[in-house]
Amino acid sequence: MNNSWKSKLAVSIVSTLAVSTNVWAASLPGEGISVQPVQSSVAEETFQTLIVNRALEELGYDVKSTQEVDYNVGYTSIAKGDATFLSVGWFPLHDDKYKMAGGDDKFYREGQYVSGAAQGYLIDKKTAEKYNITNIGQLTDPKIAKLFDANGDGKADLTGCNPGWGCETVIEHQLSAFKLDDTVTHNQGNYAAIIADTISRYQKGESILYYTWTPYWVSGVLVPNEDVVWLEVPFSSLPGDRSDVDTTLSNGKNYGFQMNSMRIIANKEFAKNNPSAAKLFEIIKLNINDVSAQNMMMSKGKNSSADIEAHVNGWIKANQSMFDGWIEEAKKAAL
Repeated sequence: MNNSWKSKLAVSIVSTLAVSTNVWAASLPGEGISVQPVQSSVAEETFQTLIVNRALEELGYDVKSTQEVDYNVGYTSIAKGDATFLSVGWFPLHDDKYKMAGGDDKFYREGQYVSGAAQGYLIDKKTAEKYNITNIGQLTDPKIAKLFDANGDGKADLTGCNPGWGCETVIEHQLSAFKLDDTVTHNQGNYAAIIADTISRYQKGESILYYTWTPYWVSGVLVPNEDVVWLEVPFSSLPGDRSDVDTTLSNGKNYGFQMNSMRIIANKEFAKNNPSAAKLFEIIKLNINDVSAQNMMMSKGKNSSADIEAHVNGWIKANQSMFDGWIEEAKKAAL
């Protein structure tokens, strides 16, 4: 082999390696780019967040540890560019928060990450059937309200919604609209602790009144139509820009809340500069039943960071082809 031929071969190898390196780099559009996810303090939203984080890592992004913030702070931080995205934005529940933080001028919001989330008021089935209670408006009657009195003050105790979540403003608005302020107390604080006490009272045979949502583990413990029943509302009534919205569902029932979707909210400038991430945010979807199943595992004690990571690993393995499909489609968006 003469020196000239050797030189040509060496150049060919180097060129091939350079091309291979360029192809590899092109396949990782997020290489060298850091992203900052945020989520609420609701531990049951960690699973949804981590799946998105893992997908972004597959695209080459440097995903920082998720920061827990109040929803309002989350929207404001994303709008300013101090954070990159929120995986669990509740819509239309968070419509007012979204608009106040800048709306479409500041955010990228495409696709439906998790669809079909319901929420509303429930009572135990035994009390509902004994007193023929089907509507929360019936609690304007002090005698009916007193059935759900947990502390002896004569008023019904409603296990409610944490300040800052968004649902608390709906509940407060509706208690006034339905003239329930004098007969119902909206108990707020640490929802997980308050609902645990509510479940304990149910197990002792006491009457209970509470707010909850799906997907969440509570409906796996207090099963609707078996242990508890949903209450309808006297009429549609929502605060803010949704004041004219009809909350009647397709089945004709009106539980006072619209069906919600969890949507990924990202900084608009980031999405513009990162088409692969934007495409991922648009196409990624998670079945609501998978979220409920994972939340149930958490409620049974499998709730450590390591446990949730294992749940994410298991979910990705069980849905590998779909997960890989998201990554491939997102990569194409950068070409």
